[in-house]
Amino acid sequence: MADSLRMTLRYPRPLRPGDRVAVTSPSSGVDKELRARLDVAVRTVEARGYDVVVGACMDGSGHVSAPAADRAAELTAMLTDPDIRAVVPPWSGETAIDLIPLLDWDRLRAAEPTWLVGYSDLSTLLTPLTLLTGTATLHGNNLMDTPYAVPDGLLSWLDVVALPRGAGFTQTPPGRHRSSGWDDYRAHPEVDTWTLDTPGTWTRLDGEGDVDVEGRLVGGCVETLSHVVGSPYGDVSAFARTHAPEALLVYVEAAEADAFAVCRALHGMRLAGFFDAANAVLVGRTSAPGRPSLSQHEAVLDALGPLGVPIVADVECGHVPPYMPLVNGARARVVRTATRQELTQTLD
Repeated sequence: MADSLRMTLRYPRPLRPGDRVAVTSPSSGVDKELRARLDVAVRTVEARGYDVVVGACMDGSGHVSAPAADRAAELTAMLTDPDIRAVVPPWSGETAIDLIPLLDWDRLRAAEPTWLVGYSDLSTLLTPLTLLTGTATLHGNNLMDTPYAVPDGLLSWLDVVALPRGAGFTQTPPGRHRSSGWDDYRAHPEVDTWTLDTPGTWTRLDGEGDVDVEGRLVGGCVETLSHVVGSPYGDVSAFARTHAPEALLVYVEAAEADAFAVCRALHGMRLAGFFDAANAVLVGRTSAPGRPSLSQHEAVLDALGPLGVPIVADVECGHVPPYMPLVNGARARVVRTATRQELTQTLD
C-alpha cells in the first residue's frame, strides 16, 4: 500500500565537468576582508571541472546581502536557470526566513530540479523547498567550508551532487570533531585542514540497545526552522503522506541557542507535528551551552522522549566540524550498534 501511495521525489541530475555552479547569498553576504577565502572556495569547485558564477547578492556589510526581494529574485532565477546545476551559498546567516513568501514557488515546481546546498539558516529554505516541491535538497557544508579536506568516513557536498539517481552512499562518524572556535579566514584564507582535536561518536539518548531504522530524511536547524514549522511552508506531515507514507528519519541540530531555548523550540516543533511521522530522530553535535539544570542532551530528551522512537545524538550534521551531508528526501537507514555506526542514503 505504501508504494502505491508514494509520489516520486525530484532529484537534480548529477553534475558533470563543465556544468555551472552558482553562488548567491540568500541570507548573509561576504565581507570584503573575507573575499580571499571566497576566491579559494570558488577555485576548489572549479578544480572539479565546474564553471562557477557569482551573483549580485553578495554584500557582507550588513546581516543580509541585499533587500529581500532582490535575494529572492536571484535565488529563484538561479534555481530555474537550466544552465545552472547547483546553487551553493557562501554560508548561512540569520534571517533567510524573509525570502520564503517572496520566492516564486510555481516556477520552482515547474523547473528542472537544481541542487540547493547549505545548512544552518539555509535550512529555512532547503526544507520548505523539499516539502513544497518534492525536490531533494542537500543539507551539508557550505561553500566557504568546501576547501577543507574531508575526514575518512564522510563525503563532501561535491561528491553527493555528482551521484546519479538511484545511487546509494554510506557515511560513518570519523570519531573526532573540533572542540571549539573557527579558523581565521582573514589571516589564513587558504586553510584546508580541520583541527579535529576531540574524540567522540554517536550517542543514543532514549535508552540502550541497537538502532536499525529506515525512513526518508528531512530536518534542519532548530533555531531557524522552528519558526517555519506550523506554517504552510513547514508541513512535514503532508510531505510524509505524499512522499514517505512508510516513515521519516528526522534530523535536527542547534547552532548556539542555550538548552532552555532548544527545549522550548523542540517542544513547539513536536506540538506542530514535525516529528509525527518519525521512525527515529538524529540530533547534530552542538557546542551550544547547556544550563546547570538542563544539558543540551537533556533538552532534546525532555522534548522528544515522548515520541517513543530512537534518538541518536552527536551526529555530524550540526555546527561542529566535520560535516555529514544529508539529502532532504533521500531514503535512509541509520544503524547504531556496539560495533557499527553508519547512515546510508539512497537517492530514490
